[in-house]
Amino acid sequence: MSVAFVFPGQGSQAVGMGLSLAEKHAEARAVFDEADRTLGFPLSRLCFEGPEAELQLTTNTQPAILTTSIAALRVLEAKGAPRPAYVAGHSLGEYSALVAAGALSLAESVTTVRRRGQYMQEAVPVGQGAMAAILALDLLAIEAACAEAAQGEVVSPANINSPGQVVIAGHATAVDRAAEACKARGAKRTVKLPVSAPFHCALMKPAQDLLARDLEALAFRDPRVPLVNNVDAGVVTSGALCRDGLVRQVSGAVRWQESVERLVALGVTTFVEIGPGTVLSGLVKKTSKDVRTLNVEDPVSLEKALAGLAAN
Repeated sequence: MSVAFVFPGQGSQAVGMGLSLAEKHAEARAVFDEADRTLGFPLSRLCFEGPEAELQLTTNTQPAILTTSIAALRVLEAKGAPRPAYVAGHSLGEYSALVAAGALSLAESVTTVRRRGQYMQEAVPVGQGAMAAILALDLLAIEAACAEAAQGEVVSPANINSPGQVVIAGHATAVDRAAEACKARGAKRTVKLPVSAPFHCALMKPAQDLLARDLEALAFRDPRVPLVNNVDAGVVTSGALCRDGLVRQVSGAVRWQESVERLVALGVTTFVEIGPGTVLSGLVKKTSKDVRTLNVEDPVSLEKALAGLAAN
């Protein structure tokens, strides 16, 4: 059995995230305590109690998901789970993956992703950008629809999540035109997403430039476990390339389907999603039906994951 640990990004946050693990396991509580000290405000209370509207602000969502994911990871490690063969993360989740691989510390990452959220939110005025999910249409047709709909504005694939699920991002008007063009090309459905900014497109370049400065100031270590990164779906084993990937992913598409396909080609047979939600598990199964998925987000799923890992 070859195992990959994978970590979620945006869209997995909910009030109460991490609470049951923190109540039951000192390792999880210690992670939340460290994040609180590092950030200088009670992120743990925001995760556990809300309010939901504040938790969903991207400057809070990003460190909240990261911290909850690492809390779950530390408990899994303390319970004796084997080291994975690879790590990967969806968008923001790549930071969690790099903490898991020892390339960054929790303190370094939680501070950086809070700024990342701020930079991304400020890059495009509210209302000017948008994202939409395109269902059941192949990527080439979506790319053609985006090219046709741009008309001097920005719109492009942002998250290539699984066969039949691609998210596009850009100027709001261009996203609307592209969604209609995708329907004309046979898309089963298009869904406008309730997001605060158009992530992973060229409109994020100002945020990318600011984040690059912050990342340059961090001393990235070579990961102890190889990373399959978002922006290339490539295997990364040096700290310098880890940094480069985090910079380029801000305005680059998340190539999650390709990342999963790369991991399967490398021999991974079990994917363990670590952090809030099970979104990635669903995307993995849509991409490769022959692999097994486990997840860790609370004490019940932790025990199931441990039993599943021990069974092979």
